[in-house]
Amino acid sequence: MHKYTILLLTLMHSFRIMYRIMINPLAQELNAALEGTTPGSLLSDLGVRMYFPKGIIAQSAEARKKGKTANATIGMTVANGTPVILPAIQEKVSELSPRELVAYAPTAGNPDLRNAWKEQILLKNPLLKGKNISLPVLVPGLTAGISYLSDLFLGEKDTLLAGNPSWDNYCLVVEARRNASYKQFEMFNENGFNLKAFEEAMKEEAKKGSVRVILNFPQNPSGYSPTVDEAASIVKIIKDIAESGVKVMVWCDDAYFGLAYEENIEKQSLFAYLADLHENVFAVKIDGPTKEDFVWGFRCGFLTFAGKGLDEKNYDALIKKLMGVIRSSVSCASTVPQSLLLQAYKNPEINAQKLNFRKMLERRYKLVRKFTDSHESDALYPLPYNSGYFMSFHLNKVNAELLRQDLLNNQGIGTIAIDASTLRVAFSSLDEEKIESVYSAIYKTAEELSRA
Repeated sequence: MHKYTILLLTLMHSFRIMYRIMINPLAQELNAALEGTTPGSLLSDLGVRMYFPKGIIAQSAEARKKGKTANATIGMTVANGTPVILPAIQEKVSELSPRELVAYAPTAGNPDLRNAWKEQILLKNPLLKGKNISLPVLVPGLTAGISYLSDLFLGEKDTLLAGNPSWDNYCLVVEARRNASYKQFEMFNENGFNLKAFEEAMKEEAKKGSVRVILNFPQNPSGYSPTVDEAASIVKIIKDIAESGVKVMVWCDDAYFGLAYEENIEKQSLFAYLADLHENVFAVKIDGPTKEDFVWGFRCGFLTFAGKGLDEKNYDALIKKLMGVIRSSVSCASTVPQSLLLQAYKNPEINAQKLNFRKMLERRYKLVRKFTDSHESDALYPLPYNSGYFMSFHLNKVNAELLRQDLLNNQGIGTIAIDASTLRVAFSSLDEEKIESVYSAIYKTAEELSRA
């Protein structure tokens, strides 16, 4: 065999080994199980990279089986073991017409619902008054929205910046689905949001000529929203980079928008500040009723575009590209949730009903805050939190998965290990009378394990 042929084959073999090393270990495990089979030999590059993370969903399923005492794993508002539902939604279930129940929905969503959601965005974000934003496009859940944005704006050589810790689905979408890079900055310092780390990460990425960053507030898993001053600083950092000639795309993941429990929190979305900040800034608001309106399984989300200098022609082109991604994946979202939401928004009682559930969440937050403020431990400490559905602990001496397993198997308490040092607790799904016992168990178990 010719020496150059041998060299080429050697290099190809080395590349295959390197490529396999780059693939997530969970994907490698699945690929090994399929090795030598026909489907294994037919996998696409995406098929080779794909895996199911042992993250929130898998841990939640385990907690449903074993979490007899308390299940603080899932981001839903639960009362007495049952998800809450707005009466404005419940009462309309049997009143929908055949068209509202079984007809196909338009690819971009029911136009009346899209307009209604835009009106809500403008109402909740007064800074948007007079600013030109697109009509929201309905997507089948916020995860789908993030995935579609990745399809449109993340190539294999691109990077998405995010805070650390962060929701596990970001990494799965960016790295496994898109084969792009996922880079994190340390989100917290001793004072709150880590502005220095954020600025350094943004400037480093800006050297490539463009920046893509996702900012999730209230954040999952920490339950943190920036203060008014922090939000202003975040916006200034973005503007400074844009003014240097760098294109900046900001993905505003507002899944838990409106659930703020402290006075100094910025109440409006960063999207409102970014919508006409600079010609080099392109913002997308990712939000929806699934959390804001307590309808998690409806799988309804919205993507709304904004940028200084963008006109209706530009927005129309962006929306049509997004519609192409929707059409080529799920074709259209489910009709029934859209119909129910549209009817519910006509109910004059709905805002009072939502406020009732938000007050329930705030009461739970305050009980958790009271507990963590009055307890100190060498084994763990709470990450900054002030909003949303969750809070998380940083573990000093114990592996989070080890703590999770001990809580679940020995005490029937379900929690989520986000990474080796972060344990997430969803107080949204803890009845008030269980909060003290659950948090006492977390502290006690972490301390016992740290001494073992």
